[in-house]
Amino acid sequence: MASIAQHNSNSERYFAALAVAERRALHSFFDQHIVEDKRLGYFALDEGDYNALPAHLAARVVHTVHGAMSDEF
Repeated sequence: MASIAQHNSNSERYFAALAVAERRALHSFFDQHIVEDKRLGYFALDEGDYNALPAHLAARVVHTVHGAMSDEF
């Protein structure tokens, strides 16, 4: 999970989480979700850390970056 400094604005925290999610997605089979949090603002979450994304987290997903690794080879 990405930790974002509290002094950043919400939009800065969102774009920082988006950058983390995009970097992770390049090397993952799993989707990377950006989750809104009251304390942190936004953070990136790897779907592979959960069997199924819990409802309390799924309800707060604001954007998803799809995993980019392909296992077709």
